[in-house]
Amino acid sequence: MSTKQNMLDKVGSFCVCKIKDVRNGSGNTIMQILIYNNNGLGLYSRPFIESFEETPMLVAVLTYMGYGILTIFGYLRDFLRDWKIERCHVAREREEQRDFVPLYQDFENFYTRNLYMRIRDSWNRPICSVPGAKVDLVERVSPDYNWTFDYTGKVVEGVINMGSYNYLGFAENTGYCADASAEVTMKYGVGVASTRQEMGNLDRHEEMEELVAKFLGVESAMAFGMGFATNSMNIPALTGKGCLILSDELNHASLVLGARLSGSTIRVFKHNNMQSLEKMLRDAIVHGQPRTHRPWKKILILVEGIYSMEGSIVRLPEVIALKKRYRAYLYLDEAHSIGALGPGGRGVVDYFGLDPRDVDVMMGTFTKSFGAAGGYIGGRKELLEYLRSHSHSAVYAASMSPPVVEQIIASMKCIMGEDGTTLGRDRVQQLAENTLYFRRRLTEMGFIIYGNNDSPVVPMMLYMPAKIGAFGREMLKRNIGVVVVGFPATPIIESRARFCISAAHTKDMLDTALSVISEVGDLLQVKYSRHKRLIYDQIQD
Repeated sequence: MSTKQNMLDKVGSFCVCKIKDVRNGSGNTIMQILIYNNNGLGLYSRPFIESFEETPMLVAVLTYMGYGILTIFGYLRDFLRDWKIERCHVAREREEQRDFVPLYQDFENFYTRNLYMRIRDSWNRPICSVPGAKVDLVERVSPDYNWTFDYTGKVVEGVINMGSYNYLGFAENTGYCADASAEVTMKYGVGVASTRQEMGNLDRHEEMEELVAKFLGVESAMAFGMGFATNSMNIPALTGKGCLILSDELNHASLVLGARLSGSTIRVFKHNNMQSLEKMLRDAIVHGQPRTHRPWKKILILVEGIYSMEGSIVRLPEVIALKKRYRAYLYLDEAHSIGALGPGGRGVVDYFGLDPRDVDVMMGTFTKSFGAAGGYIGGRKELLEYLRSHSHSAVYAASMSPPVVEQIIASMKCIMGEDGTTLGRDRVQQLAENTLYFRRRLTEMGFIIYGNNDSPVVPMMLYMPAKIGAFGREMLKRNIGVVVVGFPATPIIESRARFCISAAHTKDMLDTALSVISEVGDLLQVKYSRHKRLIYDQIQD
């Protein structure tokens, strides 16, 4: 099947689309998907533009070769360690315990020992300031090639933070939200020392949940102390044996874990591919459960608003249309999209101008746009009453800390304009402008970037394993903090740097970061794009 046909398959059958071949002087072709409003169906009211430029063949070959060479040297070093020629720093079985059931799986830890350790200094860097637009890092050095780290006692100040999920800039220690949290801390303390069902249900918890429901436009909402557990502990309460879960192949680990813990049958559809999803829905209706062919008790579709590694936005209008057609249920994870998308900052539902009631389960987190911690679920009142008594995360988990709750309340009121200012609305608008500017400039420089034009998550492709650590180190030398990601978090040939744009970033900060990115990109030769500027079609009525 041709590349163009594959791209068409990703769009599905619900909208009018156009694929433009953008050619440069050498005749290379880059595919772009543009989705237009279909006046008959009315699914999209705005252009939906996503870019996933193909990996250049030479780069793919060199990347595989790089991993192959690293693997060969890894086996050589393991051989040297076995013969005590090279010192081994990893946890291993003692000689007298070799006949017992092994505690450490040497082969499973091969990647950690021989590949991850080479670039371990690019992760887990300790910071000693608010994770705002700029951060201060604790300086560290490794005397043994990243097996251990020593702290020098020095602080690297004023590092431009391009990695934190501080989308609206509410990760701050001054201002309205910080003052409100400090005041509540003096009144309520920090801990609650109980669950919500016992002695840990504060009036601030009730106010927060009412505010979340109002913000989302749903009947009721419920908050949890941990975003990961919001997914992993609530999905098992919603589905079980005899139910079918249809999950996007790039869903977050918390969704995957929750689906597995539920005991439901799980089927995975291609990322954002509506034809793949519809085929699975159709087959589920026609064939029913395996062997017995009885109808499924429940079919639940799991998707995310913004996919945190791809920067893509869910095709929610089409997903809702399919969900209604086949009478399935929809679980939407808005961890990265709530606050970051839509004119009112209300997430991907607001972004597409859809009715929140069309989403059965609206999930999100407070850890990103709100600068707090925890997660929420919103929906019908009956659903939330059921979860209050059946969710393990609700029954057994300790209540959210009062200052964290107050941070959520204050930041959400700010976004909604209930603080009497336009600060929240201005930040939502600033984030949108920063995102478009940053993506456009990276594209003009010749980098391959993934995702939707409006997504503040901006993956920039590095591909080769040696360039993962090199990019992070070179950026930090120039006082820019970035996140780099490689296998197994991404496909083996799709290592990348992931930038997270914030409303707190000024234009000067972005220009400084872009200048450094371009300099390091030239140094490491990671400007892989076959064109210098993507040219988008104009919408034709």
